[in-house]
Formats: sequence, structure tokens, C-alpha cells
Amino acid sequence: MKTENLTKWAVDPAHSKVGFKVKHLMISNVLGSFREFSGTTTTEGDDFSTAAISFSVNTASVDTEMADRDGHLKSPDFFDTASYPEMTFEGTGLKVTGDDTYDLTGDLTIKGVKKPVTLSVEFGGVMNDPWGNVKAGFSINGKINRKDWGLNWNAALEAGGLLVGEEVKLSVDLELAKVQA
Repeated sequence: MKTENLTKWAVDPAHSKVGFKVKHLMISNVLGSFREFSGTTTTEGDDFSTAAISFSVNTASVDTEMADRDGHLKSPDFFDTASYPEMTFEGTGLKVTGDDTYDLTGDLTIKGVKKPVTLSVEFGGVMNDPWGNVKAGFSINGKINRKDWGLNWNAALEAGGLLVGEEVKLSVDLELAKVQA
């Protein structure tokens, strides 16, 4: 990335959401989100195809709207938030796949385990808000196998199958704000 004409962007948490979904009892989904996260992106001008992306999530901010389940997710069985307070994503590449769509590759680190992932990105556009701030919107989706990151806890069901699915679907909606120099 050229050092001149760099634009910095920061995640606007008030207009962003980091969500996930995982199968429960193999018949329905449990939805959750993380309430605390941050990220920055640096681009050449306003060209997001050149983006350098860094994102982190506070694992203790997990919220499935059920305190007991959230407590279990924070335990060593899952995120072990006392030992691993953050999960991170560092972008390694962005490939244009169509009009306003991209494949985003990067390294996702959960519980100290770093693995490459590819996520689908839809660019919503750039707009000035009523206060003169420049904003950009993105929807990001993908799926991971939680066991790849050591999130192995499960329970066998009497009728067969497992209590918690291995596949986790990710759904992230981000609004970035251009950082004024």
C-alpha cells in the first residue's frame, strides 16, 4: 500500500453488529452477538479493494439473551474469556467478485489459535451523514467450524446427534467512519 493518500476508517459501533448462529439440538438455531468490538481499515484514497483490515472482539461481551448460556460460553468449555479476552481478525486480501461484492481473506484468532478464513463481503456504499461525517457500509457473512479453534464442548443426545452444531454462521454488519486527520 502506498503511504501517500492513505485514508483511515474506524468501526462505528452504534451502527454495527457482530452476530452468529449455531444449530441447537440439530433442529433449530441459537442466535448470538458480541456487544463490544472495534476495528480499523486503511485504504488508498476511498478504494476499499486496497483495504488493510484489523478487527477485534471482546469475547466476554457475548450475548445470546440467556445469562446461563452466556456464562457457559465465557467458560473454558468455549471462549475461556479469562484467559483469552479477545478474538481478532487480520485481513490478508480482498478480491473483487462482482459489482460491490468481495471475498475477504484473513487470519481469525480464537483462544490463541490462528486459522485462515474467507468471508463474503457486500459493499453498501459511501454516504455523508447529516453531520458531515463520511460513512461506508458493509455486510460480511461466512461460516467456520468451531472445533478448528478448540471450541470442542458438546453433549450427545439420547436420540442421536449432538446438542450444539459444529458449524457457526457469521453475520457482521459494519458501518465505518472516515477518520478525520
